[in-house]
Amino acid sequence: MRSRAPKVLYAAAALLVLAAGLAAAPGARAAILRYASQFDPGTMDPHAMASVYNNRVLSQVYETLVGRDEGFRPEPRLALSWTPIAGEGWRFKLRPGVKFQDGTPFGADDVVFNIGRALSPTSAYKAALPNVTGARKVDALTVDILTSQPTPSLPLTLTNLRLMSKAWCEKHHAEKPQDYGAKEETYAARHANGTGPYRLARWDPDVKTVLLANPGYWGKRGNVTEAQYLVVTQAATRAAGLISGEIDLVIDPAVQDIQRLSRTPGITVAQATSLGSQFLGFDQARARLLHGDAGDRNPFRDVRVREAVRFAINLPALRSKIMRGASSIGRAMYSPAVDGYDPSFDRLGPYDPARARALLKEAGYPRGFAVDLDCSAEQPADSICQGLSGMLSQVGIRVSYRPLPFNQLLPKLIARDTSLYVIGWTPATADAEGVLLPLVHSRGGPGVGEYNFGGYSNPKVDALIDRGRVEFDPAKRRALFIEATNALDADAAVVPLVYRNVVWAMRGNVKALLRPNDILDLRFVNVR
Repeated sequence: MRSRAPKVLYAAAALLVLAAGLAAAPGARAAILRYASQFDPGTMDPHAMASVYNNRVLSQVYETLVGRDEGFRPEPRLALSWTPIAGEGWRFKLRPGVKFQDGTPFGADDVVFNIGRALSPTSAYKAALPNVTGARKVDALTVDILTSQPTPSLPLTLTNLRLMSKAWCEKHHAEKPQDYGAKEETYAARHANGTGPYRLARWDPDVKTVLLANPGYWGKRGNVTEAQYLVVTQAATRAAGLISGEIDLVIDPAVQDIQRLSRTPGITVAQATSLGSQFLGFDQARARLLHGDAGDRNPFRDVRVREAVRFAINLPALRSKIMRGASSIGRAMYSPAVDGYDPSFDRLGPYDPARARALLKEAGYPRGFAVDLDCSAEQPADSICQGLSGMLSQVGIRVSYRPLPFNQLLPKLIARDTSLYVIGWTPATADAEGVLLPLVHSRGGPGVGEYNFGGYSNPKVDALIDRGRVEFDPAKRRALFIEATNALDADAAVVPLVYRNVVWAMRGNVKALLRPNDILDLRFVNVR
Protein backbone atom coordinates (compact mmCIF):
# COMPACT_ATOMS: atom_id res chain seq x y z
CA MET A 1 0.00 0.00 0.00
CA ARG A 2 1.08 3.59 -0.43
CA SER A 3 2.37 5.65 2.45
CA ARG A 4 0.28 8.20 4.23
CA ALA A 5 2.46 11.25 3.72
CA PRO A 6 1.94 14.33 5.91
CA LYS A 7 -0.79 16.52 4.53
CA VAL A 8 0.45 19.40 2.38
CA LEU A 9 -1.25 22.71 3.08
CA TYR A 10 -1.10 25.70 0.77
CA ALA A 11 -3.20 28.54 -0.60
CA ALA A 12 -6.39 27.26 -2.22
CA ALA A 13 -5.89 29.68 -5.06
CA ALA A 14 -2.86 27.70 -6.17
CA LEU A 15 -5.11 24.70 -6.79
CA LEU A 16 -7.64 26.31 -9.03
CA VAL A 17 -5.96 28.87 -11.27
CA LEU A 18 -6.54 28.24 -14.95
CA ALA A 19 -7.22 24.56 -14.49
CA ALA A 20 -9.64 24.21 -17.42
CA GLY A 21 -8.50 22.29 -20.45
CA LEU A 22 -5.40 20.69 -18.98
CA ALA A 23 -5.79 17.34 -20.70
CA ALA A 24 -4.93 17.53 -24.39
CA ALA A 25 -7.66 16.18 -26.64
CA PRO A 26 -6.71 13.34 -29.01
CA GLY A 27 -5.40 14.77 -32.25
CA ALA A 28 -4.87 18.22 -30.72
CA ARG A 29 -2.72 20.47 -32.90
CA ALA A 30 0.94 20.99 -32.20
CA ALA A 31 1.72 24.06 -30.12
CA ILE A 32 4.82 26.05 -29.23
CA LEU A 33 5.14 27.66 -25.81
CA ARG A 34 7.65 30.46 -25.21
CA TYR A 35 8.09 31.02 -21.50
CA ALA A 36 10.55 33.47 -20.00
CA SER A 37 12.46 33.98 -16.77
CA GLN A 38 15.45 36.02 -15.67
CA PHE A 39 17.34 32.87 -14.59
CA ASP A 40 19.36 30.43 -16.67
CA PRO A 41 19.22 26.76 -15.56
CA GLY A 42 23.01 26.72 -15.15
CA THR A 43 23.59 23.03 -15.91
CA MET A 44 21.83 20.01 -17.37
CA ASP A 45 23.18 17.62 -14.72
CA PRO A 46 20.16 16.98 -12.45
CA HIS A 47 22.30 16.34 -9.35
CA ALA A 48 24.85 19.15 -9.71
CA MET A 49 22.86 22.21 -8.65
CA ALA A 50 19.90 22.58 -6.29
CA SER A 51 17.75 25.53 -7.29
CA VAL A 52 14.19 26.23 -8.36
CA TYR A 53 15.53 27.91 -11.49
CA ASN A 54 17.46 24.82 -12.56
CA ASN A 55 14.46 22.61 -11.86
CA ARG A 56 12.21 24.71 -14.09
CA VAL A 57 13.92 23.05 -17.05
CA LEU A 58 15.21 19.72 -15.74
CA SER A 59 11.91 18.66 -14.16
CA GLN A 60 10.46 18.49 -17.69
CA VAL A 61 13.18 16.05 -18.82
CA TYR A 62 14.04 13.99 -15.75
CA GLU A 63 11.41 12.37 -13.54
CA THR A 64 11.22 11.40 -9.89
CA LEU A 65 9.94 8.33 -8.08
CA VAL A 66 7.22 10.41 -6.38
CA GLY A 67 5.66 13.46 -8.04
CA ARG A 68 2.90 16.03 -7.61
CA ASP A 69 -0.51 15.92 -9.29
CA GLU A 70 -2.74 18.78 -10.48
CA GLY A 71 -3.61 19.64 -6.89
CA PHE A 72 0.05 19.44 -5.81
CA ARG A 73 -0.68 16.27 -3.86
CA PRO A 74 1.91 13.45 -3.85
CA GLU A 75 1.34 11.05 -6.75
CA PRO A 76 3.08 8.02 -8.27
CA ARG A 77 5.57 8.85 -11.02
CA LEU A 78 8.34 6.32 -11.67
CA ALA A 79 7.26 4.48 -8.51
CA LEU A 80 3.75 3.04 -8.40
CA SER A 81 3.72 2.53 -4.63
CA TRP A 82 5.91 2.82 -1.55
CA THR A 83 5.78 1.24 1.90
CA PRO A 84 8.00 1.63 4.97
CA ILE A 85 10.28 -1.25 5.95
CA ALA A 86 10.48 -1.46 9.74
CA GLY A 87 13.78 0.01 10.86
CA GLU A 88 15.35 -0.21 7.41
CA GLY A 89 13.85 2.35 5.02
CA TRP A 90 11.23 2.21 2.28
CA ARG A 91 10.35 -0.24 -0.51
CA PHE A 92 9.37 1.17 -3.90
CA LYS A 93 7.51 -0.73 -6.62
CA LEU A 94 8.51 0.73 -9.98
CA ARG A 95 6.40 1.52 -13.01
CA PRO A 96 6.84 -1.09 -15.76
CA GLY A 97 7.35 -0.29 -19.43
CA VAL A 98 9.11 3.06 -18.93
CA LYS A 99 12.02 3.92 -21.21
CA PHE A 100 14.61 6.65 -21.22
CA GLN A 101 14.60 8.92 -24.23
CA ASP A 102 17.42 6.93 -25.87
CA GLY A 103 15.28 3.78 -25.67
CA THR A 104 16.99 2.23 -22.65
CA PRO A 105 14.49 0.56 -20.25
CA PHE A 106 14.09 2.08 -16.80
CA GLY A 107 14.42 -0.27 -13.84
CA ALA A 108 15.75 -1.00 -10.38
CA ASP A 109 19.40 -0.78 -11.43
CA ASP A 110 18.86 2.85 -12.43
CA VAL A 111 17.36 3.73 -9.05
CA VAL A 112 20.21 2.10 -7.14
CA PHE A 113 22.70 3.95 -9.35
CA ASN A 114 20.99 7.31 -8.81
CA ILE A 115 20.91 6.91 -5.04
CA GLY A 116 24.66 6.35 -5.04
CA ARG A 117 25.24 9.23 -7.46
CA ALA A 118 23.13 11.64 -5.39
CA LEU A 119 25.05 10.71 -2.23
CA SER A 120 28.45 11.37 -3.81
CA PRO A 121 30.56 14.35 -2.64
CA THR A 122 29.84 16.58 -5.65
CA SER A 123 26.07 16.08 -5.45
CA ALA A 124 23.83 19.00 -4.50
CA TYR A 125 20.96 16.63 -3.69
CA LYS A 126 22.03 14.87 -0.53
CA ALA A 127 19.24 16.80 1.21
CA ALA A 128 16.78 14.80 -0.91
CA LEU A 129 18.06 11.63 0.78
CA PRO A 130 17.83 12.23 4.55
CA ASN A 131 19.34 9.36 6.57
CA VAL A 132 19.79 7.33 3.37
CA THR A 133 22.73 4.92 3.46
CA GLY A 134 22.18 3.28 0.08
CA ALA A 135 19.78 1.23 -2.01
CA ARG A 136 19.41 -2.41 -2.97
CA LYS A 137 17.71 -4.09 -5.89
CA VAL A 138 15.01 -6.59 -4.87
CA ASP A 139 13.99 -7.47 -8.40
CA ALA A 140 13.84 -5.70 -11.77
CA LEU A 141 11.00 -3.44 -10.63
CA THR A 142 11.47 -3.31 -6.84
CA VAL A 143 13.99 -1.27 -4.88
CA ASP A 144 14.65 -0.79 -1.18
CA ILE A 145 16.04 2.61 -0.21
CA LEU A 146 17.87 2.04 3.06
CA THR A 147 18.02 4.52 5.93
CA SER A 148 19.92 4.68 9.20
CA GLN A 149 16.73 5.47 11.14
CA PRO A 150 12.98 5.76 10.51
CA THR A 151 12.44 8.48 7.91
CA PRO A 152 8.77 9.37 7.36
CA SER A 153 9.65 12.24 5.02
CA LEU A 154 11.56 10.17 2.48
CA PRO A 155 8.78 9.79 -0.13
CA LEU A 156 8.24 13.56 -0.08
CA THR A 157 11.94 14.35 -0.33
CA LEU A 158 12.17 12.08 -3.37
CA THR A 159 9.91 14.48 -5.26
CA ASN A 160 13.13 16.45 -5.70
CA LEU A 161 15.46 13.67 -6.91
CA ARG A 162 15.43 13.33 -10.69
CA LEU A 163 16.59 10.01 -12.12
CA MET A 164 19.15 9.34 -14.85
CA SER A 165 19.99 6.27 -16.94
CA LYS A 166 22.81 4.21 -15.43
CA ALA A 167 23.85 2.91 -18.85
CA TRP A 168 23.89 6.42 -20.38
CA CYS A 169 25.95 7.85 -17.52
CA GLU A 170 28.46 5.00 -17.74
CA LYS A 171 28.71 5.35 -21.53
CA HIS A 172 29.50 9.06 -21.23
CA HIS A 173 31.70 8.84 -18.10
CA ALA A 174 29.19 10.79 -16.01
CA GLU A 175 28.91 8.41 -13.05
CA LYS A 176 29.50 11.29 -10.64
CA PRO A 177 27.67 14.64 -10.63
CA GLN A 178 29.36 17.61 -12.20
CA ASP A 179 31.34 19.65 -9.68
CA TYR A 180 29.41 22.81 -10.39
CA GLY A 181 31.25 24.99 -7.89
CA ALA A 182 34.58 24.09 -9.51
CA LYS A 183 33.16 24.86 -12.98
CA GLU A 184 33.77 21.29 -14.12
CA GLU A 185 32.63 20.39 -17.64
CA THR A 186 31.05 16.95 -18.15
CA TYR A 187 28.87 15.33 -20.79
CA ALA A 188 25.87 15.33 -18.45
CA ALA A 189 26.30 19.07 -17.83
CA ARG A 190 25.51 19.78 -21.50
CA HIS A 191 23.29 16.85 -22.53
CA ALA A 192 20.27 15.10 -21.03
CA ASN A 193 18.48 11.74 -21.25
CA GLY A 194 15.47 11.32 -18.99
CA THR A 195 12.13 9.55 -18.94
CA GLY A 196 10.09 12.77 -18.78
CA PRO A 197 7.50 14.27 -21.12
CA TYR A 198 10.11 16.46 -22.87
CA ARG A 199 13.63 15.97 -24.18
CA LEU A 200 16.44 18.47 -24.41
CA ALA A 201 16.94 19.65 -28.00
CA ARG A 202 19.20 22.64 -27.40
CA TRP A 203 20.70 24.72 -24.61
CA ASP A 204 22.32 28.07 -25.27
CA PRO A 205 23.46 29.20 -21.80
CA ASP A 206 21.99 32.52 -20.66
CA VAL A 207 19.90 32.69 -23.87
CA LYS A 208 17.49 29.83 -24.53
CA THR A 209 16.68 26.19 -23.81
CA VAL A 210 14.56 24.27 -26.31
CA LEU A 211 12.54 21.24 -25.21
CA LEU A 212 10.67 18.93 -27.59
CA ALA A 213 7.84 16.57 -26.66
CA ASN A 214 9.00 13.03 -25.95
CA PRO A 215 6.94 10.77 -28.29
CA GLY A 216 7.64 7.72 -26.12
CA TYR A 217 6.49 9.30 -22.85
CA TRP A 218 4.49 6.86 -20.72
CA GLY A 219 2.13 9.46 -19.19
CA LYS A 220 -0.21 12.26 -20.22
CA ARG A 221 0.69 15.83 -21.07
CA GLY A 222 -0.86 18.92 -22.62
CA ASN A 223 -0.60 19.91 -26.27
CA VAL A 224 2.77 21.71 -26.14
CA THR A 225 5.09 20.01 -28.61
CA GLU A 226 7.92 22.52 -28.32
CA ALA A 227 8.78 24.63 -25.27
CA GLN A 228 11.29 27.45 -25.48
CA TYR A 229 12.62 28.57 -22.11
CA LEU A 230 13.93 32.08 -22.69
CA VAL A 231 16.41 33.84 -20.38
CA VAL A 232 15.44 37.53 -20.38
CA THR A 233 17.24 39.36 -17.61
CA GLN A 234 15.49 42.74 -17.98
CA ALA A 235 12.04 42.86 -16.42
CA ALA A 236 10.84 45.54 -18.85
CA THR A 237 11.87 43.38 -21.80
CA ARG A 238 9.99 40.38 -20.40
CA ALA A 239 6.86 42.46 -19.95
CA ALA A 240 7.16 44.05 -23.40
CA GLY A 241 7.64 40.64 -25.03
CA LEU A 242 4.52 39.33 -23.31
CA ILE A 243 2.43 42.30 -24.44
CA SER A 244 3.72 42.12 -28.02
CA GLY A 245 3.13 38.39 -28.30
CA GLU A 246 6.79 37.37 -28.59
CA ILE A 247 6.51 35.64 -25.21
CA ASP A 248 3.56 33.52 -24.11
CA LEU A 249 4.20 33.28 -20.35
CA VAL A 250 6.47 35.06 -17.88
CA ILE A 251 7.27 33.11 -14.73
CA ASP A 252 8.69 36.03 -12.78
CA PRO A 253 7.22 39.38 -13.80
CA ALA A 254 8.67 42.26 -11.82
CA VAL A 255 6.48 43.43 -8.96
CA GLN A 256 6.32 46.91 -10.49
CA ASP A 257 4.83 45.43 -13.68
CA ILE A 258 2.08 43.33 -12.11
CA GLN A 259 -0.64 45.98 -12.01
CA ARG A 260 0.09 47.18 -15.54
CA LEU A 261 0.03 43.65 -16.94
CA SER A 262 -3.20 42.91 -15.04
CA ARG A 263 -4.87 45.81 -16.83
CA THR A 264 -3.57 44.82 -20.28
CA PRO A 265 -6.19 43.20 -22.55
CA GLY A 266 -5.33 39.64 -23.46
CA ILE A 267 -3.01 39.16 -20.46
CA THR A 268 -3.84 37.17 -17.34
CA VAL A 269 -1.86 37.58 -14.11
CA ALA A 270 -2.26 34.85 -11.50
CA GLN A 271 -0.68 34.77 -8.06
CA ALA A 272 -0.87 32.84 -4.80
CA THR A 273 1.25 32.20 -1.73
CA SER A 274 4.28 30.13 -2.64
CA LEU A 275 6.37 27.62 -0.74
CA GLY A 276 9.34 29.97 -1.09
CA SER A 277 10.71 32.38 1.46
CA GLN A 278 13.58 34.86 1.56
CA PHE A 279 15.72 35.22 4.67
CA LEU A 280 18.79 37.02 5.99
CA GLY A 281 21.51 34.77 7.41
CA PHE A 282 24.67 35.36 9.41
CA ASP A 283 28.07 33.70 9.63
CA GLN A 284 28.04 32.46 13.23
CA ALA A 285 30.87 29.93 13.02
CA ARG A 286 34.00 32.06 12.65
CA ALA A 287 35.63 33.89 15.55
CA ARG A 288 36.38 36.90 13.31
CA LEU A 289 34.36 38.57 10.61
CA LEU A 290 35.49 37.26 7.22
CA HIS A 291 34.14 40.06 5.03
CA GLY A 292 33.96 43.32 6.96
CA ASP A 293 35.54 45.29 9.77
CA ALA A 294 34.55 44.63 13.37
CA GLY A 295 37.94 44.52 15.02
CA ASP A 296 39.02 41.05 16.04
CA ARG A 297 35.50 39.76 16.59
CA ASN A 298 32.55 38.37 14.70
CA PRO A 299 29.57 40.41 15.93
CA PHE A 300 27.04 37.89 14.60
CA ARG A 301 28.06 35.32 17.21
CA ASP A 302 26.33 37.60 19.76
CA VAL A 303 22.54 37.16 19.92
CA ARG A 304 22.20 40.84 20.84
CA VAL A 305 23.68 41.85 17.49
CA ARG A 306 21.40 39.48 15.62
CA GLU A 307 18.43 40.89 17.53
CA ALA A 308 19.61 44.41 16.68
CA VAL A 309 19.58 43.51 13.00
CA ARG A 310 16.05 42.18 13.36
CA PHE A 311 14.85 45.36 15.11
CA ALA A 312 16.46 47.44 12.34
CA ILE A 313 14.50 45.81 9.50
CA ASN A 314 11.12 47.24 8.59
CA LEU A 315 9.33 44.14 7.28
CA PRO A 316 6.03 45.88 6.44
CA ALA A 317 8.02 48.33 4.29
CA LEU A 318 9.70 45.44 2.45
CA ARG A 319 6.29 43.98 1.72
CA SER A 320 4.58 47.22 0.65
CA LYS A 321 7.37 49.30 -0.90
CA ILE A 322 9.64 46.70 -2.48
CA MET A 323 7.38 43.69 -3.05
CA ARG A 324 4.36 45.92 -3.84
CA GLY A 325 2.12 43.55 -1.89
CA ALA A 326 3.18 40.44 -3.85
CA SER A 327 4.31 38.71 -0.67
CA SER A 328 3.47 38.14 2.97
CA ILE A 329 5.63 38.34 6.11
CA GLY A 330 6.02 36.38 9.33
CA ARG A 331 8.47 35.07 11.93
CA ALA A 332 9.15 31.60 10.46
CA MET A 333 11.70 30.57 7.84
CA TYR A 334 8.90 28.95 5.83
CA SER A 335 5.71 30.34 4.37
CA PRO A 336 2.03 29.70 5.21
CA ALA A 337 1.93 27.39 2.17
CA VAL A 338 4.25 24.95 3.96
CA ASP A 339 2.80 22.17 6.11
CA GLY A 340 3.67 23.07 9.69
CA TYR A 341 3.21 26.83 9.53
CA ASP A 342 1.47 27.99 12.71
CA PRO A 343 -0.79 31.08 12.90
CA SER A 344 1.32 32.34 15.81
CA PHE A 345 4.11 32.98 13.30
CA ASP A 346 2.03 35.83 11.85
CA ARG A 347 2.73 38.01 14.90
CA LEU A 348 5.67 40.23 14.03
CA GLY A 349 8.13 41.83 16.40
CA PRO A 350 8.35 45.63 16.34
CA TYR A 351 10.45 47.73 13.98
CA ASP A 352 12.56 49.63 16.52
CA PRO A 353 15.82 51.28 15.29
CA ALA A 354 16.41 52.88 18.70
CA ARG A 355 16.30 49.47 20.38
CA ALA A 356 18.67 48.17 17.68
CA ARG A 357 21.23 50.89 18.43
CA ALA A 358 20.95 50.22 22.16
CA LEU A 359 21.59 46.50 21.65
CA LEU A 360 24.62 47.19 19.46
CA LYS A 361 26.04 49.47 22.17
CA GLU A 362 25.35 46.85 24.84
CA ALA A 363 27.16 44.23 22.72
CA GLY A 364 30.23 46.45 22.43
CA TYR A 365 29.60 48.13 19.07
CA PRO A 366 28.54 51.70 19.97
CA ARG A 367 29.73 52.95 16.57
CA GLY A 368 28.53 49.87 14.72
CA PHE A 369 30.72 47.92 12.31
CA ALA A 370 31.18 47.23 8.58
CA VAL A 371 30.15 44.08 6.73
CA ASP A 372 29.63 42.81 3.18
CA LEU A 373 26.16 41.61 2.20
CA ASP A 374 26.02 38.79 -0.38
CA CYS A 375 22.86 38.63 -2.44
CA SER A 376 21.46 37.67 -5.83
CA ALA A 377 21.65 40.41 -8.45
CA GLU A 378 18.28 39.29 -9.82
CA GLN A 379 14.94 40.70 -8.74
CA PRO A 380 13.31 40.93 -6.29
CA ALA A 381 16.33 39.91 -4.18
CA ASP A 382 18.40 42.82 -5.49
CA SER A 383 15.84 45.41 -4.38
CA ILE A 384 15.33 43.67 -1.03
CA CYS A 385 19.07 43.75 -0.32
CA GLN A 386 19.38 47.38 -1.33
CA GLY A 387 16.54 48.16 1.08
CA LEU A 388 18.21 46.18 3.86
CA SER A 389 21.48 48.02 3.32
CA GLY A 390 19.76 51.34 3.92
CA MET A 391 17.87 50.10 6.98
CA LEU A 392 20.99 48.66 8.63
CA SER A 393 22.99 51.81 7.94
CA GLN A 394 20.45 53.76 10.02
CA VAL A 395 21.55 51.86 13.14
CA GLY A 396 25.30 51.98 12.44
CA ILE A 397 25.88 48.74 10.50
CA ARG A 398 27.74 49.88 7.40
CA VAL A 399 26.82 47.46 4.64
CA SER A 400 28.78 46.98 1.43
CA TYR A 401 26.28 45.35 -0.90
CA ARG A 402 27.82 42.62 -3.13
CA PRO A 403 25.25 41.46 -5.70
CA LEU A 404 26.09 38.37 -7.78
CA PRO A 405 24.26 36.38 -10.47
CA PHE A 406 22.43 33.61 -8.63
CA ASN A 407 24.47 30.86 -10.30
CA GLN A 408 27.61 32.47 -8.81
CA LEU A 409 26.06 33.33 -5.45
CA LEU A 410 25.01 29.77 -4.59
CA PRO A 411 28.50 28.18 -4.92
CA LYS A 412 29.90 31.06 -2.83
CA LEU A 413 27.43 30.37 -0.04
CA ILE A 414 27.94 26.61 -0.23
CA ALA A 415 31.65 27.27 0.30
CA ARG A 416 30.65 29.39 3.34
CA ASP A 417 32.53 32.31 1.84
CA THR A 418 30.18 34.84 3.43
CA SER A 419 29.54 36.93 6.53
CA LEU A 420 26.01 38.18 5.82
CA TYR A 421 23.74 36.93 3.08
CA VAL A 422 20.21 36.85 1.69
CA ILE A 423 18.95 33.72 -0.02
CA GLY A 424 15.60 32.18 -0.93
CA TRP A 425 14.49 28.62 -0.19
CA THR A 426 11.64 26.53 -1.59
CA PRO A 427 11.23 23.16 0.16
CA ALA A 428 10.47 20.40 -2.33
CA THR A 429 8.78 18.44 0.45
CA ALA A 430 6.35 21.32 1.15
CA ASP A 431 6.83 20.64 4.87
CA ALA A 432 8.86 22.24 7.65
CA GLU A 433 11.49 19.51 7.75
CA GLY A 434 12.45 20.43 4.19
CA VAL A 435 13.49 23.85 5.51
CA LEU A 436 14.80 23.18 9.01
CA LEU A 437 16.94 20.10 8.36
CA PRO A 438 19.06 21.48 5.50
CA LEU A 439 19.20 25.14 6.58
CA VAL A 440 19.62 25.35 10.38
CA HIS A 441 20.53 21.90 11.71
CA SER A 442 24.21 21.51 12.61
CA ARG A 443 26.07 19.82 9.79
CA GLY A 444 25.97 16.03 10.04
CA GLY A 445 25.28 13.17 7.64
CA PRO A 446 24.04 13.43 4.04
CA GLY A 447 21.61 16.30 3.70
CA VAL A 448 21.83 17.35 7.35
CA GLY A 449 22.75 21.02 7.55
CA GLU A 450 23.94 20.85 3.95
CA TYR A 451 22.80 24.42 3.23
CA ASN A 452 23.50 25.83 6.68
CA PHE A 453 25.63 28.53 5.08
CA GLY A 454 26.34 30.43 8.30
CA GLY A 455 27.32 27.48 10.48
CA TYR A 456 24.51 28.06 12.99
CA SER A 457 24.44 25.39 15.71
CA ASN A 458 22.03 25.00 18.61
CA PRO A 459 21.74 21.61 20.38
CA LYS A 460 18.13 22.32 21.40
CA VAL A 461 17.09 23.06 17.82
CA ASP A 462 18.99 20.01 16.54
CA ALA A 463 17.26 17.76 19.08
CA LEU A 464 13.78 19.00 18.18
CA ILE A 465 14.42 18.57 14.45
CA ASP A 466 15.88 15.10 15.06
CA ARG A 467 12.83 14.04 17.04
CA GLY A 468 10.48 15.43 14.41
CA ARG A 469 12.12 13.73 11.48
CA VAL A 470 11.61 10.23 12.90
CA GLU A 471 8.02 10.89 14.00
CA PHE A 472 5.35 9.30 11.80
CA ASP A 473 2.41 10.94 13.62
CA PRO A 474 1.70 14.15 11.62
CA ALA A 475 0.39 16.15 14.61
CA LYS A 476 3.35 15.28 16.86
CA ARG A 477 5.78 15.88 14.03
CA ARG A 478 4.28 19.30 13.30
CA ALA A 479 4.38 20.28 17.00
CA LEU A 480 8.10 19.47 17.23
CA PHE A 481 8.92 21.57 14.18
CA ILE A 482 6.86 24.47 15.53
CA GLU A 483 8.82 24.29 18.77
CA ALA A 484 12.08 24.25 16.82
CA THR A 485 10.97 27.29 14.83
CA ASN A 486 10.12 29.16 18.04
CA ALA A 487 13.59 28.31 19.41
CA LEU A 488 15.17 29.69 16.24
CA ASP A 489 13.13 32.86 16.65
CA ALA A 490 14.23 33.26 20.27
CA ASP A 491 17.84 32.87 19.16
CA ALA A 492 17.45 35.30 16.22
CA ALA A 493 19.21 32.58 14.23
CA VAL A 494 18.09 34.11 10.93
CA VAL A 495 15.78 36.95 9.97
CA PRO A 496 12.84 35.86 7.78
CA LEU A 497 12.16 38.66 5.29
CA VAL A 498 9.31 37.90 2.88
CA TYR A 499 7.24 34.95 1.75
CA ARG A 500 7.17 35.40 -1.99
CA ASN A 501 4.00 34.99 -3.99
CA VAL A 502 4.05 32.84 -7.09
CA VAL A 503 3.21 35.32 -9.85
CA TRP A 504 2.82 34.24 -13.48
CA ALA A 505 1.67 36.45 -16.34
CA MET A 506 0.44 34.79 -19.53
CA ARG A 507 -1.37 35.48 -22.72
CA GLY A 508 -5.04 34.56 -22.94
CA ASN A 509 -4.46 31.55 -25.18
CA VAL A 510 -2.32 29.80 -22.54
CA LYS A 511 -3.87 27.50 -19.96
CA ALA A 512 -1.49 26.57 -17.14
CA LEU A 513 -1.69 25.43 -13.52
CA LEU A 514 -0.17 27.81 -10.99
CA ARG A 515 2.14 25.77 -8.76
CA PRO A 516 3.19 26.77 -5.21
CA ASN A 517 6.79 25.67 -5.95
CA ASP A 518 6.97 28.25 -8.79
CA ILE A 519 7.85 25.58 -11.37
CA LEU A 520 5.78 25.47 -14.53
CA ASP A 521 4.89 21.80 -15.14
CA LEU A 522 4.51 21.43 -18.92
CA ARG A 523 2.30 18.36 -18.41
CA PHE A 524 -0.45 20.75 -17.34
CA VAL A 525 -0.10 23.36 -20.08
CA ASN A 526 -2.18 23.83 -23.23
CA VAL A 527 -1.86 26.53 -25.87
CA ARG A 528 -4.88 27.34 -28.03
